[in-house]
Amino acid sequence: MEDNEIYVLKASGERVQFSLDKLRSSLRRSGADEKLINSIIDVVRDELYQGISTKEIYNRAFALLKRKKSIFASKYKLKKAIYELGPTGFPFERFIGALLQYSGYEVKIGKLMKGACVTHEVDVIARKNSDYIIAECKFHSDEARKCDVKIPLYIDSRFRDILSYQKIDPPTEGWVVTNTSFTRDATEYGTCAGLYLLSWDHPKGDSLKERIDRLGLYPITVSTLLTQREKQFLLSRDIVLCRQLIKDDFYLDHLGITDKRRENILKEVNMLSNY
Repeated sequence: MEDNEIYVLKASGERVQFSLDKLRSSLRRSGADEKLINSIIDVVRDELYQGISTKEIYNRAFALLKRKKSIFASKYKLKKAIYELGPTGFPFERFIGALLQYSGYEVKIGKLMKGACVTHEVDVIARKNSDYIIAECKFHSDEARKCDVKIPLYIDSRFRDILSYQKIDPPTEGWVVTNTSFTRDATEYGTCAGLYLLSWDHPKGDSLKERIDRLGLYPITVSTLLTQREKQFLLSRDIVLCRQLIKDDFYLDHLGITDKRRENILKEVNMLSNY
């Protein structure tokens, strides 16, 4: 059976045609070379069947990458790692704040700002030169859930209320950030209203996944060596980036990690951070 005759089941329940190009692209993003990519594709292709879930395909490719080199597996699991920032949205807010901070912005998280009508709690406030961003972060633990048009509508009204009050020093940009995707209506409204929309796959060329890969700002949850408990401990200490753990590696001492394992973890996060 040809690859283009295989239909796979997405997390949303939608059946879509299997795309070899998408699999190859995601494997390339992990840093794997063409020889390894081709060998993984050969294995996955042999195991395809009608109705196979995208999760099964991901798990197989992930296992093959991890067996070869853990750094490849870590980058490959980026999307899943973003979901692991949950179940609350606060670590995701800190993650977005950290992305902006490492891009040269002065960042504040969860601050109150007065509007003409009411006071608003703003997830992320970021300043750099003349750029003054206020961002609302929408975290979804269910990857099948998208941000619909109600989200930018709501955030646009908050942004306008703040602008109406903050006349002397007004924000220059209103952002809507999500770890999933926007519906078409949400994207169209956001563009029309002048909001900046940032999601896993939007905007093309500067999406969340592309920013992370380009800057080497991977969340701590991409680690294949840290346990879930250890990741949650680090997140509770506001360590959301691999790069932050390099600077604050003393937190590993609190976890009772052996010297050898500590060495391997720091080697992994250094490689992910492009150090």
